Order: sequence, then structure tokens, then C-alpha cells
Amino acid sequence: MSGDHEHGHGPGHGHGHALSADADRRYLVGALALILGYMAVEVIAGVAANSIALISDAAHMLTDASAIALALIAMRIAARPAKGAYTFGYKRAEILSAQINGVTLLLLVAYFVYEGVRRLLEPPAVDGPIVVVTAVAGIAVNALAAWLLSRANRRSLNVEGAFQHVLNDMYAFIATAVSGLVVWLTGFRQADTIAALVVAALMLKAGWGLLRDSGRVLLQAAPSDLDPDEIGRVLAAEADVEEIHDLHVWTVTSGYPTLSAHVIVARGSDCHRVRSRLADLLRRRFAIGHTTLQVDHGIRGLDRHCEDPHGPRHSDPLRSPYGDP
Repeated sequence: MSGDHEHGHGPGHGHGHALSADADRRYLVGALALILGYMAVEVIAGVAANSIALISDAAHMLTDASAIALALIAMRIAARPAKGAYTFGYKRAEILSAQINGVTLLLLVAYFVYEGVRRLLEPPAVDGPIVVVTAVAGIAVNALAAWLLSRANRRSLNVEGAFQHVLNDMYAFIATAVSGLVVWLTGFRQADTIAALVVAALMLKAGWGLLRDSGRVLLQAAPSDLDPDEIGRVLAAEADVEEIHDLHVWTVTSGYPTLSAHVIVARGSDCHRVRSRLADLLRRRFAIGHTTLQVDHGIRGLDRHCEDPHGPRHSDPLRSPYGDP
């Protein structure tokens, strides 16, 4: 048996997910300024028109602003170098930010559903023309903010979360403009409340999506586009590889897939050469640039190499385990 252990990082260790952070910040700051400015206008218009649809849109814009502000803060924190106990640095700050955004959206959904149902039963008078003008202007503001955010690096779950916030808010403004027009032309007051419930539904979809995706990262699940079993089979099919076990695939933060595995190779194989070949395969086929591979020679006559291997053991059925029988 060879006692050789290899822990390798592929040449792609630079991680492209951190591209143009300064440009990202400029786009986010521009979108934040637009949203904060118009949010103040919308609150005033919503109170003047007695429109829950406009007020719910303003609240949605507040979550947009919070999402972008948290994204900017998380970018700064995540850029800090790894040191001490934080061996991956602070890259998961953006995932925590995404969790906060998701929870905030769901709490607002609960409030607007409650208020919407109450207003459906007792619809107040609503000033339709103010609602229409304010909502149409809001569509333009959110479209511009969404365009700015679309130019940032949306591989970041944090930036994508902020983008989805703004995009959903633009759809909400469309619903509000339609409701204002209905109230204005027909006097059907419940249209304003129905638009608020549409906004709540959009917020529910966005909030649940953020919680689901960020939860996968926090629970160290494999990225949704990578199948650990497939990876194990591909690695086990390589020449000189007898078995793959203790295979773990997870995401440190958005765009940062990571893999570790214990690789058993045939007796007489070059552990360094096998490790390098597997790391290159993982980088080319699965876009995993950060890998840690422990490589050992098999032991003749033993059917286990680890006392408690985590997860399934992957091996090529055409080869006998751990070298020739």
C-alpha cells in the first residue's frame, strides 16, 4: 500500500465568481439611489390616493433597497481574506444576506394578505388617477434599476436576489397600474386590493426562491446542476482508479463549487499523476476548480479502505477492487 496522499487544487483556483466587483458595486449603488428616491414619492402618493396597492409596492421597494444594501455590505465582507478560524474567508456573508431578504419578503406577504382580505370586505375609496400615474412612473424606474442590476455579476446569489426583487416589483407596478385604471374607469374599488394580493403572490414566489437556494448552500447540498453520483461514476471509470468514496460536493458561496473525495488507485499507479488527471477532469467536465483529493493505493485482499466511508462507494464493476485478486 502506498501512504501517498494528495490534496490538489486545480489551476482554476482563482474563481471567476468574483469578476468586476467594483463594477458590480457601481451598478448596485445606481439602482439603490433610484429605488430609494422613488420609494419616498410612492409612499406620499399611496397615502394621498388611499391605495394599499401603492403602499404595498412601496414596501416591496423597501425590500428592494434592503436587498441591494445587504448585497453591497455582503460584497465588502466577502472580499475579506481568509484567516484564522475562517478558512474560507467570509464568502457566505452573501448567502446569509439572501436568507434575510427571503424572510423579509415572506413576512411582508403575510401582512399584505391580511390587509388585502380586510379591504376586500370593506373596500375604501381609492383615487384611481394618482394610482395610475404613480404606477406607470414606477414601471419606468424599476425597469431602469433592473437594467443596472442585470449588468452586474448575476452568478452571485446575492446580486441575483436583488435583481429578482426589482424585477418582481416592476411586474407589481404593472398590476397596480391596471388596478388604478379599473378603479378610475369603473369605480370597482376592490381592484386596488386585488392588485395588492398579486404583489403579495410575486413576493411569495421571490422570497421562497431565495430561501430555497440559500438554504441549499447553508445545508451544504450539492449545486443543483451537479449530480454527485454521476461525478462518482465518471471518476471511478478513469484508468487506474479502483474506487471513489467520501465524495462531497458543496457550494461555499455562489459560483464556488467545491469537491473532496477519497480515491483508491491500483497498486503501482502514480498517485500524483492520477490526482492531477482527476482534478483536470473535474475542472473541464463539471467546472469544479476547487478540489481536494486524497489518493491511496488499494490493499490486496481487503474489501474496505475506510472504517466508515461517507456516502456511496463508486467503483468500476469491470475491475476487481484494490488491484488484482
